[in-house]
Amino acid sequence: MKKIIFTEKAPVPVGAYSQAVLVNDTLYCSGQIALCADGSDCLSGDISEQTTQICKNIAAVLQAAGMELKDVVKTTCFLTDMNDFAQFNAVYESNFPHKPARSCVAASALPKNAAVEIEVVATDLTGD
Repeated sequence: MKKIIFTEKAPVPVGAYSQAVLVNDTLYCSGQIALCADGSDCLSGDISEQTTQICKNIAAVLQAAGMELKDVVKTTCFLTDMNDFAQFNAVYESNFPHKPARSCVAASALPKNAAVEIEVVATDLTGD
């Protein structure tokens, strides 16, 4: 079973993609940057503020699928400046204390000149 997930509590995609796709019990979320749910730009903040907004966006998409941040099993994180890693990681760790698997890579550029982008994969862990 495949279902497209959309919520007005997260930014509308800026391209030809879905916020997330639910396949059986696994949710594949598109990358989020620091845009506010109303579409306004939240990119002027530092890496900590951008990461905080991204985690809010991810939480909203997860909630629309009946999940929570604790259901995330894998993240892929993109930073335009690895010198920001410590600040990014502090906010990231406060949102993902259960330590899902993670990749974190440097990217030369991100959409709308964002400093960070995070995508996640989550699964319904209610049976565990």
